[in-house]
Amino acid sequence: MEAVARASVIARSSPTRLPPRPRHTVPSPAARHRRPPRRAVACAAATDGNEADVVRLFDAAKLTVDEFVKSGMVVGLGSGAASGLAVQYLGTRLRRGSLTGIVGIPSSLICTNEAEKAGIRVSSHDEGTQIDFAFTDADVIEEGSLAAVIGRRKTESGEPSFMHEKGIVKSAAKLAFIIDHDKYVKSVEGSIPVLVKSGNWMDTAEEIDDLFLGDAEVWRRPSVGTAGPSGGDFPLVTKEGHHVLDVIFTTPIQDLGKVAEGLDNIAGVVDHGIICNTPSYAVIASKGEVQVLDQKSSVIPNT
Repeated sequence: MEAVARASVIARSSPTRLPPRPRHTVPSPAARHRRPPRRAVACAAATDGNEADVVRLFDAAKLTVDEFVKSGMVVGLGSGAASGLAVQYLGTRLRRGSLTGIVGIPSSLICTNEAEKAGIRVSSHDEGTQIDFAFTDADVIEEGSLAAVIGRRKTESGEPSFMHEKGIVKSAAKLAFIIDHDKYVKSVEGSIPVLVKSGNWMDTAEEIDDLFLGDAEVWRRPSVGTAGPSGGDFPLVTKEGHHVLDVIFTTPIQDLGKVAEGLDNIAGVVDHGIICNTPSYAVIASKGEVQVLDQKSSVIPNT
């Protein structure tokens, strides 16, 4: 991976590096969440390598559908490898007749194609759409709070779908993130995607840089390849005319909720890839078992 540039964000009038600032980490919560005990569910044996990863994710996807999806539900269909497996398995149960009357709300064009191939009746997500349950992949989940980051992945079409995906999962009555065990962490590292208005994106980037005082580098996402902090000559522009900034943290994030709150208070920010303060479950694929967590206990409540 290309080395991260030293400058937090390219200056508007000159590429000269900004003067160094005192370092400041995102404040930690007053009381750190301790990792709760987990409920383990036996799953199929797997071999080492990529095949093992797929087997683990399939077991997690299967459990998600079996435990949470009931006949007659409107189901939000997320994006990612695990969600794709869940869509396929949901289609299998529909063909068997063990589930009926399911309507899927896909989060992307690719997801729509997968759902239609699986035989799932799909509909669009309009304002006021009642979604009974939704599942999706997460790039990372914060231990304890179950706050999650989505949107780091680049889609094949180039058009970012994470804001549409976020709208679907946050409007669902119940939500499950399906992830591999290494994505459930105490301190989140890496980037947060942020959707910003295009007219003054540099001003917004500077405000984000000021918010985190040198603990994050702000890069505009290009439509192809990697093109440095400014996004090069072909930045990624959404159909609404917005830009995507990748806020790359250089120190571990101690509290995703505080990061989300800070971003929400910046005028030029349209939205971001943090999902927090939403009742949710984490269905975690581990070797030999599927681990299920909610925000209160390790046991799945009656569904």
